Amino acid sequence: MTDINLAEIPHRRKNLLTGEWVLVSPHRNKRPWQGQLESTKADVLPHYDETCYLCPGNFRAGGHKNPSYQDTFAFDNDFAALVPREVGATDLSEGLLQAHPETGICRVICFSPRHDLSMAEMRQDQLEKVVDLWQKEYRTLGAYEDINYVQIFENKGSVMGCSNPHPHGQIWSQCSVPDEPKRELERMTAYLEENGQPLLIDYLNLELEQKDRIVCENDGFVALVPFWATWPFEILVLPRRQMESLDAMTDAEKVLHAEILKCVTVRYDNLFQVSFPYSSGIHQSPTDGKPHPECTFHMHFFPPLLRSASVKKFMVGYEMLGGSQRDITPETSAQLLRDLGDLHYKVDPNSEYSKSL
Repeated sequence: MTDINLAEIPHRRKNLLTGEWVLVSPHRNKRPWQGQLESTKADVLPHYDETCYLCPGNFRAGGHKNPSYQDTFAFDNDFAALVPREVGATDLSEGLLQAHPETGICRVICFSPRHDLSMAEMRQDQLEKVVDLWQKEYRTLGAYEDINYVQIFENKGSVMGCSNPHPHGQIWSQCSVPDEPKRELERMTAYLEENGQPLLIDYLNLELEQKDRIVCENDGFVALVPFWATWPFEILVLPRRQMESLDAMTDAEKVLHAEILKCVTVRYDNLFQVSFPYSSGIHQSPTDGKPHPECTFHMHFFPPLLRSASVKKFMVGYEMLGGSQRDITPETSAQLLRDLGDLHYKVDPNSEYSKSL
């Protein structure tokens, strides 16, 4: 790697988790931008919205009334993409055409009763309750005999397809392992068999040695821009010790994970001084009742913004027909995020807004 200047010339980087390659073209950052600009007008949201189907005490679209919850709240999705097993459902197998019934349980998690807060604006103790609920949901859903994977994720911002700004995430649990975590598990299994160590723990140790892509860290977790990142400010959160899933996370580690969530999301917002959109999610051990020593719990953040709050990256053309590509190097992205402060850009410690948090 020292024989070439990765900050200047086009090159490809291998994704250790998928085996795919990403084309990095740092010289393209110098080109002028005449493409689409996103609207950056920030909506002023109320603490409570009587029309919001996620706010405490309101009725949801399915007719159910939310309790007057004070911190987190989880419920079965009223418009679930997956439903429990139906009697009589059969496979379709007609030559080239293959289909298989997929069953599962979908849940919605409200992070806060406050309509106007995001993770970046929530207090540390509030985020700890979110992590605690993730763990409880993982354990509860994973205990079902026909649930073999629990996918926890959040879509934040309208640019990511989120139709409700109330701070919330989702859980889709299902009988099969989805394609993305399945590919990662295959790569992690092969690495463990060949090297006798978990892939992501060895990778983290390498990152801690080089320090070029570290964004923030504490005694339990490290947030970094992965060497193979596709999205401009993509982040991977890794535990310092081997843990297969949320189930293995101690109370102390849940506090540390909440601290890292705060660190990452505040830096995102501070980067362009906007409520930073992203899709995030947790990849962890399947819930099939088997040990998975190859699997290391980790969390992905995929934000679309590229050069500013108004310019986003599009996955089109070469990305759709050829392969993944990025301009800004992961090292540059990490440096930009690392240098940002821990205090949210909107928060004046003496303001009424800050006191209300």
